[in-house]
This record gives sequence, C-alpha cells and structure tokens, in this order.
Amino acid sequence: MSKDLYQTLGVSKSVSKDELKKAYRKLAMTYHPDRNPDNKEAEAKFKEAKEAYEILNDEQKRQVYDQYGYDALNGQGGKGGGGADFGDILGSVFGDMFGGSGRTRARQGSDLLYNIKLSLEEAVSGTQQTIKVSTQVKCKPCHGSGEKKGSGKKTCGTCRGQGQVRIQQGFLAAQQTCPNCQGAGEVIENPCNSCGGKGRVHDIKSLAVKIPPGVDNGDRIRLGGEGEAGEHGAPSGDLFVEVNVRKHKIFRREGDDLYCEMPFSFTTAALGGELQVPTLTSKGNLKVPAGTQTGKVFKIGGKGVKSVRSSVIGNLLVRVIVETPVNLSKGQIDLIEKLQVSLGEGSTKHSPQESSWLNGVKSFFDKMTK
Repeated sequence: MSKDLYQTLGVSKSVSKDELKKAYRKLAMTYHPDRNPDNKEAEAKFKEAKEAYEILNDEQKRQVYDQYGYDALNGQGGKGGGGADFGDILGSVFGDMFGGSGRTRARQGSDLLYNIKLSLEEAVSGTQQTIKVSTQVKCKPCHGSGEKKGSGKKTCGTCRGQGQVRIQQGFLAAQQTCPNCQGAGEVIENPCNSCGGKGRVHDIKSLAVKIPPGVDNGDRIRLGGEGEAGEHGAPSGDLFVEVNVRKHKIFRREGDDLYCEMPFSFTTAALGGELQVPTLTSKGNLKVPAGTQTGKVFKIGGKGVKSVRSSVIGNLLVRVIVETPVNLSKGQIDLIEKLQVSLGEGSTKHSPQESSWLNGVKSFFDKMTK
C-alpha cells in the first residue's frame, strides 16, 4: 500500500476532520465489499482507505505520522489503541447504503409514463380516449396485503423484529437491511397464492383519459394513483399521460396560433378577389386585394387555438402563394403575350419588386468591376 496516507484519501496535509471524514466516506462507498463482491482490488483499496482514516483521524497518531512517517506507527493504524471506533465510523457512512437504522416501509409503486398520440383537432377541441397500461396492479384476492384470508404476520426470525442484521466480513462489520423481511421486522405466515405474498401482480388495465382542450406536444396529464401498485399494500405511483400531436396535412401550430399555406391563381392575385379559407372547425372567407404578392400573410383573428393554460384564442395566419398557370392552350399563350406587351418589359410601374431587385444586382456587379 502507498505509505502516503493523505494521498490514499485524496486530501492535503491541512485537511480538517470534517473534510477527512467526507473523503473517507466517498472512498468507502465506492470500494465497499458489498458493492464490489469478489473484487480483491476494491477490497484492498477499502482496507487502505480505512487504515489511512483511522490513523489521520486520531490526533496523536496523526502527529506521529506527520513527524516520523508510517513506519513509526508499527502498523497499529487499524488496531484499537485510541483509534476511531469502527462501528461509529461506518454507522453514518453506510446508513444510506443499508437503509439506515430504522425499519423500511413497503416500497411505494413507481410512477409511469404513457405516450398518447392525438390529431390536431383532438388536441385543440379536447377528447376522451381509453388507454391500456401494462403494469403491476393490486392483487384482488388479498387486497394488496400479500396475506391469505384469515392469515396474519409474525415477527421475523432472522432479525427478531429489528429489520436489520449485523454482518461480519473479517474486520468489517456493519448493519444491513434484513434480507428475510426486507426491513419490515415482520413476515407473512401464509402468503397469498395469487401474488406469492407481494401484494401485487402484473396485468393490463384499461383507463379512460380525459384530454382537456388546447393541449400541445409535451403536455402531461397526471392520473394520481394509477401508476404501478406498491408492495404489500403500499400506495401506488402516478400515471403521467404525455401528449404527442400528429403532423397535420394543412395546419401547423405555434403556441396559440395556427399557420397554413394557400395557393391562389395569378388572376386573383392581379385583380383581387375573395378566397375560401379552411379552419379547424369551419370555412372562412378571405378578401385578397388586387396586386397581392406571393408570400403575403393574412391574419384571421380568433381562428387559432385556445391554450389549456389561457383563455385567449390565437389567430389563423394564412400565407398565400401565387400559382403560375400551366398547361396553357395556344389562345391563352397569345393572350398572355399580348398582356406582356401591354405591360411593357422592364416597367417599374407594374413590377416594382422586380425593378428594385434588378437595380440591386446591377449595383452589385458595378462594384465588382471597379
């Protein structure tokens, strides 16, 4: 073993007693034999840390070690002689590891998470769905107690009702939760045939879930006590139903607003008109002014979503896209060519955006040639 005891514990020579104990506890938790069964290297490190702590925690031994080194102690670091009491040291160190000194209660059931898929319409308007959950449920014959009808419990013979047993491995001794009664101090005399004394069995249960209007992706609905059943009649956990909204063919939701893209004809864009716009619940009308350009966004108030967290209803935002005519007949082509001549090529009056863009391009190339 390294004879630098401070290095063994990973501390400096000026370490305080509290810091020393904290460093030892960390190493003891890491290398404890119960956490590393059949690991000789971990066992050796645990012994090294224990000896280093017992020497440095004793003021007289620490003074001798600091002045004369490890050999001056004649190997008495871990042998009585005023050293720290082993039981006292490990009492706090392994309390968490072994469940403390008190009895442990029956373990409460775990919380569960269920992902539910909804359409956008269902998420916005609310719905009710039946889900099936595979989990541990309370045993019906014994009502979760784990006991046969008319049976009872008796004091655990292993720990004699204490819920803890003392284990000894060479020089190592510590308290551990009783493996027979799991810390309860009592055992069931006649276990239930259905659950084997556990008080719960695996099953698939059906639940009706009410989805409130306005939920969105990631929202969770808590169903108290509908999670995994606890052991031996302990309380059940909760079930959390997480919402996952499917992608919609027309609408996209952002917060309380809905977005959609709507193509419309070249003639309507030029002359103006009225478009019929879809909403989640009905149809609406949208007035398009003459000269509307592609990409223009129109807002229809109150046709969005009322969030589950707010009383305000969002808007429907419609982005229009001008559709270029295709599959033209010869007569239609002739008409468009006549329109083109009538408008005049390069006219800033009829195509202000095109003219502005071309001027910007010309300016860009002029700078490159200078």
